[in-house]
Amino acid sequence: MDSQFDKISREDLAGPPTPLLEMARFKAALETTGVTCPRLLVKREDLTQTAGGGNKIRKLEYLLADAKANGADVVITAGAVQSNHVRQTAGAASRLGLDCIGLLFSTVPNESDAYRTSGNVLLDDIFGADIRVFPGDANGREVFDEVIGEMVKAGRKAYVIPVGGSSDVGCLGYVRVFRELMEQTARTGGIDHVVVANGSSGTQAGLAAGASLYAPQVMVHGINVLSPDGEKARETTAALAGATMKRAEPDRAMSLSADEIILHEGFLGEGYGMPTPEMVAALQLVARTEGLLLDPVYSGKAMAGLIALIQVGTFAADETVVFMATGGTPGLFAYADALRSPAGQALPA
Repeated sequence: MDSQFDKISREDLAGPPTPLLEMARFKAALETTGVTCPRLLVKREDLTQTAGGGNKIRKLEYLLADAKANGADVVITAGAVQSNHVRQTAGAASRLGLDCIGLLFSTVPNESDAYRTSGNVLLDDIFGADIRVFPGDANGREVFDEVIGEMVKAGRKAYVIPVGGSSDVGCLGYVRVFRELMEQTARTGGIDHVVVANGSSGTQAGLAAGASLYAPQVMVHGINVLSPDGEKARETTAALAGATMKRAEPDRAMSLSADEIILHEGFLGEGYGMPTPEMVAALQLVARTEGLLLDPVYSGKAMAGLIALIQVGTFAADETVVFMATGGTPGLFAYADALRSPAGQALPA
């Protein structure tokens, strides 16, 4: 499948194609409730091979190659306090000999010691990142400008990576993943649907770009886990997908409208990073049937969305659905109080 896309520079941070596995016990558990369940597969993006794994590594393969091509010696990025993206950026930068400044914003109303010191925050420190924490209402643009100015004065060449790595460069990583999916399922009849969390929009945008370019019959479903404005999230995803196609395959690129982006609402709960009962139930069910750990912010809520879509009959029994397990396991430790089963509660058989 050689193309213009294959000529774009990237760093090999993810390793071999991540596994694509059946979720047979999970499917059987859902079917005991009387629902019609499609074939369920999981793409293990939590098993990318740098910085503890996760979907951001795919984006960083292209972003950090671009940073090096531009002569950068330090990368600057941002996220919430328990940002999977900042942790993966810190680790990937270390692997490539780049310094990393992580700007963490207290956007999630969680002041527990576990949230502020464990999980991804601990790993940021282990990877040697320069971590700076700001109030949730701080002006992000001003913070970035101040840090960039500081680097200029110090004679450093900085490269800015947006939140979530969600730029047309970063989204190339999920064009690549979509092609992996097509290759992995070529002998088994292909796939019909992909389900993924939509936070900063980049992962769904990359997958939507890949589907538009290589297999437009595949429907890419996003589960909104960040934005209180679903229409704005659709517009952002569509714009990113269009820009990514132009970068990946300029001779074949097309634009996408917001109406062409499938984004499901109703799973955000009280807000980004705030646990929901449905997320906890979904996370526990997958762990107890498949031995697979999801995370409380992204893939746990996305799985709650997938379960709900199955329950309302969105997918036919003869269709194949791929769920994107995007990583974020370190975040589990920051949410221990919300995820722990009540004392004395028996685990399901």
